[in-house]
Amino acid sequence: MLYLEDLKIGDRFISREYEMTIEEIKQFAGQYDPQPFHLNETEAEKNPIFHGLAASGWHTSAVTMRLWTECFPVAGGLIGSESNLRWPRPTRPGDKIHVEVEIASIAPSKTKDDRGIVSYITQAFNQKGDVLLISNTKIVVFKKKG
Repeated sequence: MLYLEDLKIGDRFISREYEMTIEEIKQFAGQYDPQPFHLNETEAEKNPIFHGLAASGWHTSAVTMRLWTECFPVAGGLIGSESNLRWPRPTRPGDKIHVEVEIASIAPSKTKDDRGIVSYITQAFNQKGDVLLISNTKIVVFKKKG
């Protein structure tokens, strides 16, 4: 587990790959983002933006969260305080996603001496190196006790 003292600006963390299946894309969309370009290949082909079935951006975000928790093991968990998120390119069935995290800043708390705020940049890539998601996130990270 990583504590505030363990982190430095520029530290990088890289996750394993995760494959997005057509079944999972449709299941997630059916439950959380039921739009034709996430659910139906024929309708998705007609979409002037996607030109084919695309995973919900929220699905890509959820998978990114899973991969974060595996490659960036912060003591106490990834307790978010702020995030800015973009999806520059759609995630497609068969895409193998991995995430790369880079620490951008570390600021000790001004009011609580047991923690700080860590800002990091995440990019989710597919197997071709295309960026599917970019986020700037701030999390609370605790110091070691004692």
